Amino acid sequence: MTPSDEARVLDAVPTGLFIGGTWRPAAGGATLAVDDPATGKTLVEVADARPEDGMDALAAACAAQASFAAMAPRERGEILRRAYELIMSRVDDLALLMTLEMGKPLAESKGEIAYAAEFFRWFGEEAVRIDGGYAIAPAGTSRFMVLKQPVGVCLLITPWNFPMAMGTRKIGPAIAAGCAMVIKPAAQTPLSMHALAAILVEAGLPDGVLNVVTTSDAGGVMEPLIRDGRARKLSFTGSTGVGKLLLEQASEKVLKTSMELGGNAPFLVFDDADLDKAVDGAMQAKMRNMGEACTAANRFLVHRSVAPAFADRIAERMGALVVGRGTEDGVHVGPLVDAKGRDKVVDLVRDAVDKGAAVKVGAQPGDGPGYFYPPTVLTDVPLAARLSHEEIFGPVAAITVFDDEDEAVAAANDTEFGLVSYLFTENLTRALRVSERLEAGMIGLNTGLVSNPAAPFGGVKQSGLGREGGSVGIDEFLETKYVAIGYDGK
Repeated sequence: MTPSDEARVLDAVPTGLFIGGTWRPAAGGATLAVDDPATGKTLVEVADARPEDGMDALAAACAAQASFAAMAPRERGEILRRAYELIMSRVDDLALLMTLEMGKPLAESKGEIAYAAEFFRWFGEEAVRIDGGYAIAPAGTSRFMVLKQPVGVCLLITPWNFPMAMGTRKIGPAIAAGCAMVIKPAAQTPLSMHALAAILVEAGLPDGVLNVVTTSDAGGVMEPLIRDGRARKLSFTGSTGVGKLLLEQASEKVLKTSMELGGNAPFLVFDDADLDKAVDGAMQAKMRNMGEACTAANRFLVHRSVAPAFADRIAERMGALVVGRGTEDGVHVGPLVDAKGRDKVVDLVRDAVDKGAAVKVGAQPGDGPGYFYPPTVLTDVPLAARLSHEEIFGPVAAITVFDDEDEAVAAANDTEFGLVSYLFTENLTRALRVSERLEAGMIGLNTGLVSNPAAPFGGVKQSGLGREGGSVGIDEFLETKYVAIGYDGK
């Protein structure tokens, strides 16, 4: 991509707040800078919402709610279908925009755009499948009718690591169910959400249904909306610490909540595993998005008999990856999102090495501009190391050996998190047995990729509440109403 391509896509993106169908400046004209993590330079300034802007967005959503809920399901589904087609027709420009603000290589950005669009296609189809029921009471003296209706106005908060897909995963079911919403994208990566909002307008979404407030003061803007009481649903993707705080705030008005929180995914390789499959899966599970994913493999637990061969193979693959600005040809690994993210990876690797881990490859961050960290493989990582218990959110594969299945499962489950677990084995009985024993909402069995719009995404323990995607994803945006009907048979 050329500098002129970059300038063109940046110039095309709205930079205001999107409230009630209008792009407008923030109160007082406040702005925040969106930086390129590969250079540290500012790409563009966008409106920086104040609390009063948030309240305006909530009022706009409330005003739109009743009429949007009454819209025919087919019409809502058609809006999503048209938006899907518009996204797919603009993959190259949307991918470039994402790479500029987030850092991932263009090939990965294109993959995310396609993944993001699929949520609109999936939930466009689900809009016409919202069902209910009719039944005869057991005593035969009355009838039951069950309805599913929109939960109401929703508050959506999305992270920076998948700036479009995490938006469509929430916006898609909200539109399909008939819910107006206020969405707050991450301050580091608002441009993809702004582009998405413009596409939804073009697809025919009514004014006020989607309102976008970008802000550097997330708590100051969103907490009043959560505590206000007019919104009835809160959906958040982000850290467990922030999720707990939001749950406390949501409890005051008893909001329906969905929480997709942190992870600490174990990646188990048994002695009978196909090592070619295991290494391929490890590269998928570890290096997607530079490791900046809640589903990223965090702890590689490898049987002692195959650990040396596994470590050699993955180190060779990791060491061959090209690090650079994501817009450049041949780059496999872009920068981390900001200095804070890179510094955390540096600290975690240093802690592991100080506690006895050996560096197989990498572990030498560069001195140049941008927030780069090289793909790194550590072996003999002790369970006492911080990165055995904290999300790395970077391109670091930490390998620990085990001797038997019980030891592996115990180590895998020894965490407060339970989003996803991966296991590689050619033994069908072991595959089923270990899948049932692992404490996680999702299992990657002989695969390093679990995310799919048609499947339920979510975790157990402190990795979250509820599910996104799949046939159950729309239920998070619906309430069940039971109507008792008197009936005497005459």
